[in-house]
Amino acid sequence: MFSLRQINRYAEVLIWALKSARTNRFRKNDIVLIRYDLKAIKLAECLQAKLLDQGLHPVLRMNGTPEMDINLFKLSNNKQLVFHAPGEKELCEKLNGGIYLLAPESLTHLRNIDPKRIGKAAVAKKKLRDILQGREDTGEFGWTLCILPTAEMAKQAMLTINQYASQVKRACFLDMADPVKEWKRIYRDAAAVKRWINSLEIKSLYIQSDNMDLTITPGDKRRWVGMTGHNIPSFEIFVSPDWRGTKGIYYADQPSFRSGNYVEGIRLEFKNGNVVDMKAKKGRKFIADQIAMDQGAKRVGEFSLTDKRFSRINRFMANTLFDENYGGKYGNCHLAVGSSYSDAYDGDVSGLTKALKKELGFNDSALHWDLVNTEKKTVTAHLMSGKKIIIYENGLFKY
Repeated sequence: MFSLRQINRYAEVLIWALKSARTNRFRKNDIVLIRYDLKAIKLAECLQAKLLDQGLHPVLRMNGTPEMDINLFKLSNNKQLVFHAPGEKELCEKLNGGIYLLAPESLTHLRNIDPKRIGKAAVAKKKLRDILQGREDTGEFGWTLCILPTAEMAKQAMLTINQYASQVKRACFLDMADPVKEWKRIYRDAAAVKRWINSLEIKSLYIQSDNMDLTITPGDKRRWVGMTGHNIPSFEIFVSPDWRGTKGIYYADQPSFRSGNYVEGIRLEFKNGNVVDMKAKKGRKFIADQIAMDQGAKRVGEFSLTDKRFSRINRFMANTLFDENYGGKYGNCHLAVGSSYSDAYDGDVSGLTKALKKELGFNDSALHWDLVNTEKKTVTAHLMSGKKIIIYENGLFKY
């Protein structure tokens, strides 16, 4: 599916993305974790060689297989379920970078696992994620991730494996002679959008489509971010809003796979920032268990818009990384329930304490679940001045 030349290009893109995602420059002897699925081993090998050549220390960790995941959730007792191996915390405290290669052999193997056990394990892992978040806030850590095509993802997306691989190549510009050059162009174009939207003094956003009637409040000390290198591909421009100002109806017409469960047609109703009602065509119980994971799981952590001029993705890919960057006919918006992103803070992120996060309405949770809407929509900004302007329509930013 991928030639050695394309694997090499993919690795070059990921290293560019990793360096773009970190505030501080990488130095020789910095430590970079490569965490990979078995099907992504060739890309992991290529990355290891390139990082070694640059004087960095790659640390390789393979993810568990589907059978290993099932064993953990079915056979472990409560202590085993939340166990952290010696050295995991210490590694996180020293890491300077992380590259995550996703190539799942199964998307549904956890469908019969109690979601509460999945949630309990996720909450335990949050301690490690918080360490990395703290290092990222001070510029000492950066990360990126990508996917490699697998037969399972192609099947769930109702594509052939060759069609699926073609979408990945196009989305990541691997079909071009110099994909890094193309990413740098997109990076510059996205920066223009961010400068424009951040120049607006937005009090609230009103999102309307056939199935949505939603108000989002960006909140104080916020900035719109995105296209930072954190994901390959990534075309979204997003904000972590003040969760307390969310009200109305959000609808995700794009299906989603999460923890082995398939969900479709999610409709969330918000009042005073919290989900008060939830419906779904498929997977309602699983969704209910997810948003009950902790106090923040029923609140908004992110709101995002993708301009269809940036994205070449035009098919459902059964993978959030691609689906949240869908271009298609009308672009997309997505809303994430759960944790917020510190880099949406308009200030020195290293000074964004837990107390300040709470004061400003940044949400905290072990959950972060992107729910995607690809409908034709209009996003209207209500400005502090009292003026209203349309900032997004028919899949395009109106800058």
